[in-house]
Parts: sequence; structure tokens; C-alpha cells
Amino acid sequence: MFRRRAHLTAGIAAALVVAGLCLVPGSASAAGGLSATFTKTSDWGTGYEASYRIANAGTVATTSWTLEFDLPAGALITSLWEGTFTQTGTHVTVHNAAWNGAIAPGAAVLPGYDASYTGTFVAPANCLLNGGSCAAGGTPPPPGDTTAPTVPAGLRSTGTTSSSVSLAWTASTDNVGVTGYDVFRDGALATTVTGASATVAGLTASTAYSFTVAARDAAGNSSARSAAISVTTAAGGTPPPPPPPPPGGARKVGYFAQWGIYGRNFTLHTLDAQAMAGKLTTINYAFENVGSDGKCFEANLAGQGDAFADYQKTFDAASSVSGVADTFSQPLKGNFNQLRELKAKYPNLSVQVSIGGWTYSKFFSDAALTAASRQALVASCIDMFLKGNLPLVQGDPSGGPGSAAGIFDGIDIDWEWPGSEGNTGNVIRPQDKQNFTLLMAEFRRQLDAYGATVGRHYSLSAFLPADPAKIAAGFEVPQIFSSLDWATVQGYDFHGAWEGTTMHQANLFPVANDPSPAKFSGDLAIGSYTSAGVPASKLLLGLPYYGRGWTGVGSTNNGLFQAGAAAAGTFEAGIEDYKVLKNRPGTRFRDTAAGALWLYDGTNWWSYDDPTVIAQKTAYVKQKGLGGVMVWELDGDDGTLTTAVDTGLR
Repeated sequence: MFRRRAHLTAGIAAALVVAGLCLVPGSASAAGGLSATFTKTSDWGTGYEASYRIANAGTVATTSWTLEFDLPAGALITSLWEGTFTQTGTHVTVHNAAWNGAIAPGAAVLPGYDASYTGTFVAPANCLLNGGSCAAGGTPPPPGDTTAPTVPAGLRSTGTTSSSVSLAWTASTDNVGVTGYDVFRDGALATTVTGASATVAGLTASTAYSFTVAARDAAGNSSARSAAISVTTAAGGTPPPPPPPPPGGARKVGYFAQWGIYGRNFTLHTLDAQAMAGKLTTINYAFENVGSDGKCFEANLAGQGDAFADYQKTFDAASSVSGVADTFSQPLKGNFNQLRELKAKYPNLSVQVSIGGWTYSKFFSDAALTAASRQALVASCIDMFLKGNLPLVQGDPSGGPGSAAGIFDGIDIDWEWPGSEGNTGNVIRPQDKQNFTLLMAEFRRQLDAYGATVGRHYSLSAFLPADPAKIAAGFEVPQIFSSLDWATVQGYDFHGAWEGTTMHQANLFPVANDPSPAKFSGDLAIGSYTSAGVPASKLLLGLPYYGRGWTGVGSTNNGLFQAGAAAAGTFEAGIEDYKVLKNRPGTRFRDTAAGALWLYDGTNWWSYDDPTVIAQKTAYVKQKGLGGVMVWELDGDDGTLTTAVDTGLR
């Protein structure tokens, strides 16, 4: 019922698309300027792949480039490489990646993309390159343009933490077009952004700073600086620094599902008995809910909360981590007490409480909407789960002030999804994207403030999507990472039986001849963040401990890319645990180039990861310098995959 089902949808992600050739001056002295040439390399009737060559025919190296264009109705960009982007409606703005903004004279860069469409292929229109027309014969910016943009107005603070200040202002105008803004802190350049908001990090608590902002255009003209504002960072003392990376340098984070103790009979004692607990660095306990009042809460209400599983259920001696049976009257029972016992047995194991998930993300948008609502949400979560002030529910004696103190070492936010579709009934707003950043900053501020009072650091992580469209709609990257200790990146649910065609659900790399309109991979997901400037060490690749399956599948191509319906699963159609699939009969096929495995028995087709695939993915994690891996969810394993993860990351 609660398994994460964050289906990736083909959404507007970004593109570097333009038809024809355009010539635009890269600078006032760059004779010939920049040219941009579009080439479509393949087309499968419902989508296509293309590249866009941006060449410098001038005499001066560029420092950056920006493309803008309008997509035709019905066309969706499903993946993009060698660039970053924003989108408003059908209008797309693409900026160079961190490594390819400088184009030397005579050199070129070659960004590319995949897109889906309906009907007949139509190239994007109304292209601008660095503010000038890209169309053949188009008009570049006026030679010798000396008109500066208007001065940004309305500079204001939209949020503070003990180490950052978030700012916003009214966008400037220009005779050609504004291409960016320079934000100054105490007179020195602090950051450069393309939109009318910014977060300046690396600040000192309880300190006043002066901020101004200036606009720039394509010709290099800068406006005068705005009126200055003074903003004081939040108090909170100086909390201890984050702990060093775990031994070996890699995090191994596993989600323990609250409800796994029921049908799967998977308890924290099971986790220990199957030799999994000692091979993890962190357990994310999933999930706690956000109520309609915008606060964390506990209750025994179907579909809303399970205080019984959390801290009221009694475990007998045989199912307890300590081997001692619970008593009804003890202050804390349930999974929370078992987590406490597990931490006592494994002192280096940390535990985070995970808030949200597919089912419990309904009211995140409301809770993140204002400074007051963000403050209230964070305070309620810290009070309940870190300070351990659990409510007494339905007459059970467990709970009360401080009853769960010391169990959780941090908070994991799993909002699925800010600014875009998630579970039916979720509240969604366009401003979720900015508010997610502000919510993470508020969590960081209050975690640091509370940590300073108790002399420890509390971790903050977030689960982030693989779909470039969902990233664009809901996450300011890399700004959010100034608040996060790390983030786990979805590396699964790329495809499933809801699509009606068999396809890998967790491939590491692109799949050859993939007919899917939306082409996803773990590498693409990670690259979507690193290309935007996120340190690789803050990213954890998500791995599935379950498979997705189809039935009624024909034998062509050993069942790959064939029609089918959802296969029967123990708990949900189209899904089965690894520990079940490993023993299923049939032939197993590997695509080592894509980092994928499938099982086919002549009618049933399953995509899942086994130890060989895990070994390839952990090698990738080390090769890319990532922070480690995350697994969803631990009750799908019998210890085999967790051992493979531990071995692969040593």
C-alpha cells in the first residue's frame, strides 16, 4: 500500500534545440561571433534524438552561453546533457554546464537531448543565443549596444538560516534582454544567477550583511546596483561540525518501512538476524506524516499514521533485538524502541526519521508556503522525533515527554513532488520550487540551533527525483545543497507495468534501441545534479530491492520491449521483492552495457537488480566519487543484496 511508486513521467525538462544556423556576436570584438547548428540524429516516430553544435568563429573566447526557444505544442524534452535549464510554460532557457561555458576561438561544444512528440516532427522556434536571434538571417543584438538594463527593484530577504540568506527582487528589463544578475555581499560579488532570486550561503550566525544586486545583458552592459538592504543571519550558536564520512568514505543508507512488520513480518530483529544492520551506515525510518495543519503528528488512523507500529506494539523476546520481551506499560515500545536497541548494539549506526513519501506528501506545499508555516512544521518535527515528545494515543501508556529522545540522529525529507504531480490529491503550487529551498533552510536553521544546545550535529537529507522535468519543476539546484548533508537520488521506477511495455526499471546507463518516449538511467539522474554544480560526494545513488514485472509477454527479443500487463505480485501487481525473484524459474539475461538484468520464463518478465548488477553500480559510485548508495526498501532483501552493497563499497 505504501511502497514508493513515484512513476517517472515524460515531462518538460529542457533542450538545446534550434533549427538551422544562427550567427550571434559572442562579444563586441569577436568577429563572426557564435554559430549554433541543429542536427537531428535519429527519429522513431514518437520521439527523436538530436545535438546542437555551438561554435565560436570569433577571435575571443566566450565565458558563457545561453539559449532560449519555444517548444511546439505536445513536444516534451525527456533528457538533456551538456547544459542546465529553466522553463516557464513552453519557453525554455538553457545555460552552459559548469565545464563548457568557455568556448575558445575555433572550438565548439555539442549539447544534445532526447524529445518525444505527437503527430509530425516540428523543430522548436523563436530561438535566441546570448540574447540575439538564432534564425538564419536573424538580427543579432545591436552593434555597439550600450543600453544597460534597468536597476533591479524591490530587493528583499525571503528567508534566513544561521549560515545563509535568501533574496528576491523584481526582474529588470532591457532593450535586448537581461541575461543574468550579480549579487553583492558587503560590496563583493557573492554569486551570479539567471533568475530574480538567489541564496547566499557560507555566512556567520547572528551577523548583519549588506546586499545589492545588478542586472546584465547580452552585450555585457550592467545596470547600477540596487538599493542596499541589511539582513541579519539567524542565531543558534555554533553547532558541532558534521561528523566525518563513515569508514571507507561511503554512506550505505537503507529505508526501513514502518509497515514491513505486518505482512512481510520483517522486523528490526530480522534486519539484525540477517546480518544487514552492521553493513549499513544509516537507517531511514519510513514514513511519518504531515497533517492538514502543516505539522508532524502521530495517530492510529488508516492511511494517515500508525502510532501502534511506531511506539505501541509489544515485541516478544524472539522478535526483539535485545532478546528481552516488551511489557505493555514501558515508556516506549514498537519500532522506535527496537531502533534504540539496534543502535545500542551497533554504536556507529545512525537513524533518521523520514517524513513524507508517496502517500504522505499531500500537505507539504501548505506547510512550506510561508515563513511562519515552515517554522511551525520544522519545530513540530524536531519536538516530536528528536526531542522525543511523543503524544499518548488511545490510552496506551507508551509515549510522553522525552520518551523517544536520542533515537533519531537526523531528518530525511521525502516530498514527492514539489511543483509537479505525485499521489492523487496532493496540494501542488508553482512556488513549491522556491519554498522547498526555504523549507530545507528552515530545517537546517532549527537543527543547528537545537544541535548547539545539546552539543551535536543533526543530519538533514532529502530524496530527489531522477526525472529532469520534476527536477526543473520543484528543486533549485544547487541551492538546496547548502542545507543538506546529502541527498538520495531515485535510481529506480524508471519504467513499470503502468506503461504496458517491458523495460528496465533501474538501468545504470542508457539502453540501446530503447523505444521508450522517456529515456531514463541512473547515470542521467546523477548527471542532472552534478552538471548543475552539486558535489558528487553529496549524492547517493538509489538502488531497488524489488523488481517490476509484466505478464503475457511475447518471446521476441527475449521479452524486452514487448507488450504486457502487470504481473502478479505478493503484495501489489507488477512488483515483487528480490528475495522472491531470486528463486523464480526462468532464464536470466544481462545487458552489461546498460547495467541491467531481466528474468523471462516465456510469459512473465521481471526487471530487478542482483549482486552482479549491484557490483557494477557500486563500482560506478566509487568511480564517480559519489557519497554512497541508498536502498529502497530493506524488507525486500534476505541479506544477499546488502552484503553485495557492503562488499562493493569497501
